[in-house]
Amino acid sequence: MVNARQIPGWLAELYPFQPQSFTTPGGARMSYVDEGPRHDEAVLMLHGNPTWSFYYRNLIRELSPTMRCVAPDHVGMGLSEKPANYDYTLGTRIADIAALVSHLGLKKVHLVVHDWGGAIGFGWAGRHSAMVGRIVITNTAAFASPRIPLRIAVCRIPGLGPWAVRALNAFAGPATWMAMSRRSLTSAECDGYLYPYRSAAERVAVAAFVQDIPMESSHRSWETLQEVERNLALFRGHRIGVIWGGRDFCFNDTFLARWRKIFPGAQIVRIGDAGHYVFEDAGDEALEPAEGFLQGQ
Repeated sequence: MVNARQIPGWLAELYPFQPQSFTTPGGARMSYVDEGPRHDEAVLMLHGNPTWSFYYRNLIRELSPTMRCVAPDHVGMGLSEKPANYDYTLGTRIADIAALVSHLGLKKVHLVVHDWGGAIGFGWAGRHSAMVGRIVITNTAAFASPRIPLRIAVCRIPGLGPWAVRALNAFAGPATWMAMSRRSLTSAECDGYLYPYRSAAERVAVAAFVQDIPMESSHRSWETLQEVERNLALFRGHRIGVIWGGRDFCFNDTFLARWRKIFPGAQIVRIGDAGHYVFEDAGDEALEPAEGFLQGQ
């Protein structure tokens, strides 16, 4: 894993944080950003695949003067350790987040979730509902769905899929343009997203995340996802904001409709021409409502 002193200068300009780390129950080192006042109340920002805490850098900058912001890199992702043999499953991801929250001594947590961070975040929240405050949902799911885009399904083909994801960078690489709609990432931003995934060995968890999508009841993570989905009902009385990119090739408006049904009282901000990386693509149009909501405005 990379520590703060090893972050190159060009990346530090975009990601001006001092990552810390702790050891997960599975024995891997997890990197995390912990910025802002040292309260026992924090905003916990959970990324998906193939991003890392870099995705939340602008939200952290805006919130951290007044709110504690914690943004981990899931094991195998970002600046965290990338062991070849780790239990890269939804259940382990949830347990890792529970261990991080305990390690930091947090008593109240406001959630921001994106992509796989939805299932992981709501998985943790469902088991610790008394600790959960406000929730911001962005282009994600925390429930089973029969829909999977062809371009992701191809990456799940036994043998061929993992090889392409790891050897050819066929997932993290294309995501830098497929997840955007309104604008293109700058060269530096693109390099920032790809920095942790420069070799096949460093893409082990990118491939594992794709394989861990539970599409049928026999899948090893199916029962965990069913638990996550059942526990969503616990949060119908919570303040929930949904910030949604309307041109997401993966989590399209079918998923948004499902969230509306699950949380009919949620405040919805749909940005019609923004892609999957909604905070990146829509900029302040997405960041400002997220900030206001998390600050209780």
